Amino acid sequence: MNYLLLSSIFIISIVTISLLIRYGKEIGLVDIPNERSMHTKAIPKGAGIAFVFAVLLSLFLFDFEYLQTHYFILLSIAIVNIAGVWDDLSNIRPRTKIIFIFLSALVLYMNDFAIFSLGTYFGYEILLPTWFVFPFTFFAITGFTNALNLMDGLDGLASVISIVMLTTFLAVGFKYNDELLISLSSFFIVTLLAFLLFNWNPAKIFMGDSGSLALGMIISILTIRSGEYIAPVSILFIIALPLIDTLIVIIRRFQRKKSLFEADKNHLHHFLHNIKGNTRYTVMILGLMQVVFSITGYQLSHSNEFLSLILFMIMLYLSFSLFDQRLKRRS
Repeated sequence: MNYLLLSSIFIISIVTISLLIRYGKEIGLVDIPNERSMHTKAIPKGAGIAFVFAVLLSLFLFDFEYLQTHYFILLSIAIVNIAGVWDDLSNIRPRTKIIFIFLSALVLYMNDFAIFSLGTYFGYEILLPTWFVFPFTFFAITGFTNALNLMDGLDGLASVISIVMLTTFLAVGFKYNDELLISLSSFFIVTLLAFLLFNWNPAKIFMGDSGSLALGMIISILTIRSGEYIAPVSILFIIALPLIDTLIVIIRRFQRKKSLFEADKNHLHHFLHNIKGNTRYTVMILGLMQVVFSITGYQLSHSNEFLSLILFMIMLYLSFSLFDQRLKRRS
């Protein structure tokens, strides 16, 4: 592991984030609170710019060969990062962001980087038809990227959840000696640790869509790569919390006959925050939940996939039952 490179990423991240805090409001990178916000004053945003910039600049300075070898991986991340920066500046339409994600997924697919299998059940591997590989990969990346974006609702929450997931993929990388898993995970763990110095409650800056979209793409890439070594179902546990949060919200909206695209305050972090009104407590509880999910997924990496899927569905049902906003009315 190149510690000089990691140190460079950390330092450049801190410097860039500090500049964004100082000049963010002047260039339009500011989050104005609304009825759904958990903060009450305008806060600079767009720290995701620093995530990608710090990594790309450090690689250019200290490991240009990595840039050349993994250019398509870094290009796909840069594309969604650009969409996020654009959104942070001028609130682009969701359709526009999906186009950028589509282009990123296409770059990956053209380099044979996609989801080809859904796992092995009862001795039979479920391989996706060739014509369905790209649509499914694009759908999976879009779904997870938006799920992680929805988790970015409290100071430090998306960062902590992402660090837990990235650390798990780093462990998978070390176990199977996979350079991409090790490097990509460690790069963004380091930049997120730098970001947390400024984003821990009370936050001085938010990551914005430039951060959440980029992290969603990065974790999606690591998910696809990990599928070469561990069972797809175990990966569901490793990235569980954003998935469960999104599924619960979609099901609740469907039950209440509300639009699936209507924003609300029915996410997991809203539920927990309503109990104690403490942001740090909420972030730590959800972070520990993701640790439990990730460790479970890592331990089940070569277990019976059907039984693992049943266990995941049970955990989803329990989460759906426990995190019910209507419970407060029954007391």
